[in-house]
Amino acid sequence: MIMMMAINLTGQTNSRMVSSKSHIKFFSTTPAEDIEANNYSATSTINIESGNIAFVVPMQGFEFEKALMQKHFNQENFLDTKSFPDARLVGKITNIDKVDFSTDGTYEAVVEGDMTLKGVTKKITEKGSITVKGGKVEAKSTFNITLADYGIEFVKGKPSSNIAKTVEVSLVAEY
Repeated sequence: MIMMMAINLTGQTNSRMVSSKSHIKFFSTTPAEDIEANNYSATSTINIESGNIAFVVPMQGFEFEKALMQKHFNQENFLDTKSFPDARLVGKITNIDKVDFSTDGTYEAVVEGDMTLKGVTKKITEKGSITVKGGKVEAKSTFNITLADYGIEFVKGKPSSNIAKTVEVSLVAEY
């Protein structure tokens, strides 16, 4: 009974970990300007036995330095966050057998899966790391997204010259 209560309170089981704290960062650089946005509202899970991993990122959770940048990001002709409120990654850590969740250390992780952004799903393979320290687990990765692959592009106007065609996404999730 006490064990079941512990599982319910933490959202964790022996094989499934839920991120209690995550940070997703979007970064674009062009000669016109750098644009950065941060999102602290994503959720994720890792099944440490199967390697299954999932991220859900509420797109309106991105916060920009300038309100106009945030407005452009959310508007219909860019990410249309009202129609497509979440980005998702559903995949698998293909080398989960190389990660020892019982021993402190940093382990390379390879994730293959389907990433959905603005309603478009693409296969991805990205590298990252998993750090185990004192019973806590942290996953990190930095990768690039070509916006046109997901149907995201400005055809003309000022935003098209201010946003890079390929943006950097970095994530840190604590479990």
